[in-house]
Formats: sequence, C-alpha cells, structure tokens
Amino acid sequence: MSTTTATTAGPNLGQVTVEYSPDGNTATILIDRASKLNALTLQLLNDLDTAVREVGASKARLVIVRTAGDKVFCVGADINHFADLSAAGMWRDWIATGHRAFDALARLRQPSIAVIDGLAFGGGLELALACDFRVIAAEAKVALPETGLGTVPGWGGTERATELTGRARAKELVLTRRQLTGDEAVSWGLATAAAPKAELEDTVARLSEELLTGAPLAVQLGKQLIDAAADGAPSRVLEALAGGLAAATQDLAEGVAAFRDKRPAQFTDN
Repeated sequence: MSTTTATTAGPNLGQVTVEYSPDGNTATILIDRASKLNALTLQLLNDLDTAVREVGASKARLVIVRTAGDKVFCVGADINHFADLSAAGMWRDWIATGHRAFDALARLRQPSIAVIDGLAFGGGLELALACDFRVIAAEAKVALPETGLGTVPGWGGTERATELTGRARAKELVLTRRQLTGDEAVSWGLATAAAPKAELEDTVARLSEELLTGAPLAVQLGKQLIDAAADGAPSRVLEALAGGLAAATQDLAEGVAAFRDKRPAQFTDN
C-alpha cells in the first residue's frame, strides 16, 4: 500500500509520497520535484514532516529516503522561495520548518537510510545527514555551499557535520564550500558506504537486510540509546531500562533459543 502527501498550489511544486514494502517492514519516503532538481520549499518540508510522522506511527521497521530523478539527490533549499523573506520570516518560517522536518526524521525510532544517487548540496546534504545511514554513489558529490550565497547552513548541517566529521573538517566543509565525492564522503565520515552507481541498489539492499534481520525492538532501542548517549545521557541508567524492556519481549527468548539451536532467529516483536 502507499500513501501520498502532495502539494496542490500549482505545477513544479513537487510531492512527497510514502510507499510500504509488501510485508510492511520497509517504508520508502520519496521527495519528487525532479523538474526543479528536488529543491526544497516550505510546502515540501511540511509534507516531509507529515510523511515522517506517518511512518513513525506505522509498523515499518526500516525507513529509506529517496528523491526523484537519477542525477541529483537534492540541491537544497529553493533560493527563489527564501531570497525575499524578511529576517523574521527566515527565522520564524524557513529555518524553523526545516529543523522541524529534519529533526523529526532524525528522531524516528526506526533506523533510516538516505540513498544519495547524485548531487546533494546544502539542504539536500542536511536532509541526508538527518538519516542514520547514508549510502552514496561514488560519482555523486556533496557540499555545504551556503557561505558562497552569503548565508550559512540552516537545517542542522553545522551540528550534524561536526558530529560526524569533527570540528576541523566541518569547518573546511562549510567555510571553503569544498565538494566531496562519494568515496571522500565515506572517508570523512559523512557517508556510510559508497558504490558505483550501477551497484548502489545492491549496497542499499545489503544494508537493509542487515538492519531488518535484527530483533525489531532491540534495533530501535539500540538507536535510541546511542542518540541519548551522544546527548550526554548516562548509559548505566538507560541501558538497564532498555535491557529490562527487551527482556520482556518474545524476541529475546527467540534469540536465545535460535542461538542454542544454531538456527536463524525468527523475530516478531515491533
């Protein structure tokens, strides 16, 4: 089944759709504004926020974020939609809406994969950074070029890039507007894996399988624990609580039984 959230104000404004795999385990969020290189508008950001919240409430165990077209992942913010905003409008509407949508994506209980099949600049890279994993085509390029426009990354790029690459490389990325290839993005820590474009889907499929074969609740708890630890939460408290919750599920018993029987586990809990 699939659910679609679409803009309606006119042509070339794009749409965001959600499609589920036949077994319901994987939800794919597609941002489709290919005619404008998937440039993001306020409406698309709001639609993305709606799609993310739908997926978060679903039984899906994995979320994949894609964009339409085969050359550009996303060129970032649509300059024509923010260039004339007042200072208050930039603060109140543009920046806040992007943060709300991307933060909702980052906070999903399910693990998420961004499939970067082409250029990911500015807000496009920030969109990918809000996912847990980034699989990128070796031929793709990523960058945060905002200082060349007289502004700065506004949708979490400075924070997430610093967390992934360290302070010095984040400064190089933002201040020099350096463009990285897919392989360089992996070496910098911005991407999880790179592959030639012809092998990109195989790489995504392998990572997806690895994520889906873990116990669903344990995978989601693990993600939450790591995010909490990154924010300074004490593991001795949260791991005890999460371990207690995991112990109450059928999946722990199944995992132990499968280990003893030397067979693949058949997990069922969500």
